Amino acid sequence: MIPVLADLTVGSVVAEASFSLTRDSLVRYAGASGDFNPIHYRDDVARSVGLSGVLAHGMLTMGLAVQPVVDWAGDPARVIDYQVRFTRPVFVDATVGAVVMVVAKVGALEPDAGIVRIDLTVTFNGATVLGKAQARVNLA
Repeated sequence: MIPVLADLTVGSVVAEASFSLTRDSLVRYAGASGDFNPIHYRDDVARSVGLSGVLAHGMLTMGLAVQPVVDWAGDPARVIDYQVRFTRPVFVDATVGAVVMVVAKVGALEPDAGIVRIDLTVTFNGATVLGKAQARVNLA
C-alpha cells in the first residue's frame, strides 16, 4: 500500500530495520561493486592503515540504510533524492559480524509538492554511522 501524505506527521516513524553483515557479505558486495580494497576483507591490511579491523563499504551501508524507505514507499522511483554523510565506519568482526540499525522518521512535509523528507538514523553498536541521512520521497 502506498503511503498517503495527508496521513503523515513530522516525527512519525515510518520504517525500522536491522541488517546483519558478515565478512561474506563484504566479499559479495566487493564482487558486485568492483571495490576490492582489501580493508574490506583483510584484517592485516586494515590494521596496517590504522584501522581497528575490516570495515564495511560505505556505499553498502548507504544502500542498506535507504532500503526500509524504498520498501515503505512501495516503489524505488519514488525516492527522488538521497544524501548522507559518512561519520563512522562499520567494523565487521570475523566471528560475530556487525548489525546496522535503521530508523526512518518523517522529517518534513511538502504538501503542495506531494513530497516527504524522511530522516534516517543509522547506527552500529549504538553509534551513528551516517549523519544527515535524508531521503526525499514523492508521494504525489
